[in-house]
Amino acid sequence: MIRTITSEKKPIKLWLDDIEEGALAQAKNLANLPFTFRHVAIMADAHLGYGMPIGGVLATEDVIIPNAVGADIGCGMCAVRTSLDRILPEDLKTIMRRIRGEIPVGFKHHSRPQDQSLMPLAPADKPSSGLPMVEREYENGLRQLGTLGGGNHFIEIQRGDDGHIWIMIHSGSRNIGFRVANHYNRLAIDLNARHKSAVPSAWQLAHLPLSSETGRQYLAEMQFCVEFALANRQLMMERIQDIFASGYPFATFADPVNIAHNYARLEHHFGREVLVHRKGATSARLGETGIIPGSQGTRSCIVRGLGNADSFTSCSHGAGRIMGRKQAQRQLDLQAEIRRLDAQGVIHGIRGRKDLDEAAGAYKDIGKVLEAQTDLIEVLVNLQPLAVIKG
Repeated sequence: MIRTITSEKKPIKLWLDDIEEGALAQAKNLANLPFTFRHVAIMADAHLGYGMPIGGVLATEDVIIPNAVGADIGCGMCAVRTSLDRILPEDLKTIMRRIRGEIPVGFKHHSRPQDQSLMPLAPADKPSSGLPMVEREYENGLRQLGTLGGGNHFIEIQRGDDGHIWIMIHSGSRNIGFRVANHYNRLAIDLNARHKSAVPSAWQLAHLPLSSETGRQYLAEMQFCVEFALANRQLMMERIQDIFASGYPFATFADPVNIAHNYARLEHHFGREVLVHRKGATSARLGETGIIPGSQGTRSCIVRGLGNADSFTSCSHGAGRIMGRKQAQRQLDLQAEIRRLDAQGVIHGIRGRKDLDEAAGAYKDIGKVLEAQTDLIEVLVNLQPLAVIKG
């Protein structure tokens, strides 16, 4: 931990010393909520979000905050170690071409529904399931299962310092998570207005009591989205493994490492059961294996949690942005970013200025982010990018 701010109702514990003004203001809002438990934890990759900083960890008692989970519920990482110790450049290009052909990216979905047995519990078959938004979006979700999405989501082939080739995916719950998040945030805003909540609406931290039917529904629908996002990553990973196996039939694959970084979960901390919101933060319980990705031009890491109580056993979910998307498109040098990746031999998709929103220059130095949290995790494997597909 770098420092603690004690000027608010609850302390703010920070694992960075260069937090932007807007994100710090949001952290102070969290520290002044009447239902915040013990303190607020801000991870090393933190930056401005909606209501709560991305890279924030908040424990609450008796309430859940949709904006403290985020719009892409269940967004997370999956990584698999292959038995390959090398991959030929021409084979890598073929693999990436086939991945692009089989996995829709951006706003694209599958033209046909995917196998329903791959989905979490099928609420469409259970009218009394209590998951109204999931029931409404379920059929669309069948076409979104096994798709990457846009923004900072990616598929990356990497070389590890353990001597193995790795496959890594970053993706979320697609439109179904977005719909659930927005629906319950609107309900929370309306509820807080009717009950004249002491939390200012400008803070964008409208909350739902866990004792209310709406609060219980959101928690259940949120959990479905977490499981849907996991199923989404698993299906993409299985198809990528099949593509690898078609060119390298002798290849084997280790069990996947799967983590989420946008969710809320009941956990036991400091002698109390509390609801831990992680928005752009990863669980790092003692001995737990996790993933901290860098950018497409820098290393990513497989890590092991140290179970630090002050962070509510959490760590960063990535490197963290230093520029917004539009700012990166305006300010970064296109040719310099292309040269950076070309010099490393990374197969990438940066072609024009619009692609700069996910350039390496838009992100923090992953080395510094890792150094700031040596009390939260230990690095097990460093992974260097070989080829990347961005959403």
